[in-house]
Amino acid sequence: MSLTHVRIVGAGLIGTSIGLGLRRAGIRVSMEDASTRARDLADDLMGGSRNHESSPVDCVVIATPVGAIEEVISRELKLNPQAKFIDVASVKTKVKVEVSKTILDPSDFLPSHPMAGREVGGPESARADLFEGRPWIIDSAGVDSALIDIGREMISILGGVELDLPAKDHDQAVALVSHLPQLISSLLAKQLQSAESGWLELAGAGLRDTTRIAGSDPQLWREIIVANQGALKPLLQSLRDDIDSLISNIDDQTFIAQLIKDGQNGRARIPGKHGGRSREYSFLPVVIDDKPGQLAALFDECADASVNIEDLSIEHSPGQFTGLITLALSASDAQKLQDHLRVKGWRVHDPR
Repeated sequence: MSLTHVRIVGAGLIGTSIGLGLRRAGIRVSMEDASTRARDLADDLMGGSRNHESSPVDCVVIATPVGAIEEVISRELKLNPQAKFIDVASVKTKVKVEVSKTILDPSDFLPSHPMAGREVGGPESARADLFEGRPWIIDSAGVDSALIDIGREMISILGGVELDLPAKDHDQAVALVSHLPQLISSLLAKQLQSAESGWLELAGAGLRDTTRIAGSDPQLWREIIVANQGALKPLLQSLRDDIDSLISNIDDQTFIAQLIKDGQNGRARIPGKHGGRSREYSFLPVVIDDKPGQLAALFDECADASVNIEDLSIEHSPGQFTGLITLALSASDAQKLQDHLRVKGWRVHDPR
């Protein structure tokens, strides 16, 4: 089938982002939220979505806290007894328990979870492209095939990458890759509360990077953590054991070196772009003059050389006559581009 109208209950970051992405694809969207402010803002962002409320809906997307799911389903079924539902909560086992408390046929409910978000919430933070290239997990076991098709079509429209995973496996996986990092970031940032303010002026990118998600919504995360406590506790206990070992061996350079090495090995297992294998990039430095058109000309050279730039950084200070562009590429592309740029007279240096 082709989606024509989706009703979204919950005008937060995820719900509004879904709405924006669907509207961009020409699909009718109607929004609902307990907060009239959030609902009206999301509605305005989508150009008046509530104008479509009277038309039949293909499905209801529940983008509320887990604790509200039972109430939402009961209310929506009174409006549309034939409604089919998709949720987007960060835990799945607890969601299925909540659904079982309602009169809804379990086959008319598709548990799902887009692995996307931002550390700032609300409709004002929503983006139509929030889900592009991001994993979007569903648990299709026992779900009506027509509803599965609806879910897959919605995920495809929004640019997500669908993965089918049982609820228990999902909860254990996100405990490791999402919920534990949130707690570690919050614990680290908590240590800053009593720090001398002058010390914090020394903070660099390392501290900012590791505490970025500590700015997340506490009301949202309190529910997620409690709902997934069963999967989180063993991870926290393992982390505690590692911290205890570090405290006991803080004077042992060999132990410290191995700890850092183990961290490197763990990080290297994180998949690369589009879920593929993690790649080791070469970084090619190119010095350019501080004048208009240099960066664009460099990109043109990259296109002429048929190389794929994965990332770049720019180092330049006001008043400096030159800037340093560092391009991240595969090792073979770095060598290919270096040879190309040298022939063209660019000030390119050996990659690292």
